[in-house]
Amino acid sequence: MSAPLSTRDAIRTARSVVVKVGTTALTTPSGVFDGRRLATLVDAIEKRMQAGSDVVIVSSGAIAAGIEPLKLSRRPTDLATKQAAASVGQVALVNSWSAAFDRYDRVVGQVLLTAHDIAMRVQHTNAQRTLDRLRALHAVAIVNENDTVATNEIRFGDNDRLSALVAHLVGADALILLSDIDGLYDSDPRKGDARFISEVTRPEDLDGVVAGRGSHLGTGGMASKLSSALLAADAGVPVLLAGATDAATALTDASVGTVFAPRPERMSARRFWVRYAAEVAGALTLDDGAVRAVVRQRRSLLPAGITAVSGRFYGGDVVELRSQDAKMVARGVVAYDHSELATMLGRSTSDLPPELRRPAVHADDLVAI
Repeated sequence: MSAPLSTRDAIRTARSVVVKVGTTALTTPSGVFDGRRLATLVDAIEKRMQAGSDVVIVSSGAIAAGIEPLKLSRRPTDLATKQAAASVGQVALVNSWSAAFDRYDRVVGQVLLTAHDIAMRVQHTNAQRTLDRLRALHAVAIVNENDTVATNEIRFGDNDRLSALVAHLVGADALILLSDIDGLYDSDPRKGDARFISEVTRPEDLDGVVAGRGSHLGTGGMASKLSSALLAADAGVPVLLAGATDAATALTDASVGTVFAPRPERMSARRFWVRYAAEVAGALTLDDGAVRAVVRQRRSLLPAGITAVSGRFYGGDVVELRSQDAKMVARGVVAYDHSELATMLGRSTSDLPPELRRPAVHADDLVAI
């Protein structure tokens, strides 16, 4: 039996890759969209594709690309102007990707998503189907958050998280995050002496790490990238965080940047959706015995272990499972409506009518946090 691949080897040999390109990788220091930078990235991505890999691109930069055409002096801060800039910028952005890939006789397809599209199971499946079909037709999928309609309440927050969700959505073998920083440091390398972290294999590797927020050009930042890298790795996807200036090397031998080792077993699509993507409709408070059964023994949640219900949810919705001190311990798909479950609290299964004797949350639909 052959030895398992190192994380860098797994990324280097991955046949299906999601590449996330940050706003700062596509703009000048002053924030102006730079098509030449995008074309250089396409050269590196094309080389990876020529080597046999299937690549999906998650691209930021729509708002930045709309600043110059709209003659704005700086990146907008109010929602309406951001959405207007994104509306104009999306056209310029996808046209730039299309023109750059056209040099290699490749067709691109644009996929715009909101958090709602990923959170709702039907839309989630439709997005997955669209991306899979684009790949089957040998088109390069360019994914971005739909900033023209997304509001603060329904957005991913940044494209780093979106890229982690897309990586699992398409069953990618690796996620490569390209930014303006060449990897993970224990503090901001632009502000003094900082220690470079080459690989993250366990939580202890992050002891003492202070991750900052994004620049004025984008919505991400190291905190966002770190969170998203850990999300993807926890789902079983190896991650490389590298500088966009090192894209050619990152996409060939993965010898630069910081790698995040994945969990040994890949999380199923449904469990990943429940844990990371689904919109939460309510919460159930559990007694201590139910918490132990759910978290330690991975058993189904029965009505007898529930002490309180909050929120207005229905059978098939995702709910949080909380301990008595209100700490979230798991998420799961609930089998009953909120009003129905409220009448069952603390009751033994044998005391319930036959049609109500199934678990409140089945173990197969439950993910401990």
